[in-house]
Amino acid sequence: MAINVKTVIKRRILLVDDHPIVRQGLAELINNEADMMVCGTAEDVHKALDGVEKLSPDLVVADISLKGSNGIELLKHIKVRWPKLLVLVLSMHDEALYAVRALRAGASGYIMKQEATEKVLTAIRQVINGEIYLSDRMEKKMMHQLVGGRNARTGSPIEDLSDRELEVFGLIGQGHGTRQIAEELHLSIKTVESHRAHIKEKLNLRNATELVQHAIQWREA
Repeated sequence: MAINVKTVIKRRILLVDDHPIVRQGLAELINNEADMMVCGTAEDVHKALDGVEKLSPDLVVADISLKGSNGIELLKHIKVRWPKLLVLVLSMHDEALYAVRALRAGASGYIMKQEATEKVLTAIRQVINGEIYLSDRMEKKMMHQLVGGRNARTGSPIEDLSDRELEVFGLIGQGHGTRQIAEELHLSIKTVESHRAHIKEKLNLRNATELVQHAIQWREA
């Protein structure tokens, strides 16, 4: 009698995170599952895009903070070149500020690193199956925003910053000057100065000193 052995198709996952220990831990977690495997890892946008090109993963799991850029920029690049490729953002950054930005850039889900490993695996499977993954708290917040519009916002003016302005604001909070930010983000000094001016205007800050102080306080928080 022939025995029918069902073959489990393992979904291929590319991990993108700038911390080696995080990549290793995630890889061990995923590779212990029967239906998924890590096909490669990367620490920055360039290596991630190269990995997608060479490895053809089913899913990219990426952090927001990456060497030389960030996960939002990676998402935008992926959606231009591989619009159907699924991406799940797994980050330490507050979902209240970054989840909507990630979805808008092309992600299919957002989960914070502080969540239990079971939830991380659930998020991965949910996104692979073509669904959107968000925490219950984030789903409720987005529903309130959809129903109530701007009146349902948290009230934080930081939400009004564009993705690039938020990136510049974060680097200011790390103590980076205009020239250093320009070099790191591959922008002109004039462009960075323009972003700084817009940030001050949106956050109602009077001068560069207040901008730096506010950015540092935000990073520490």
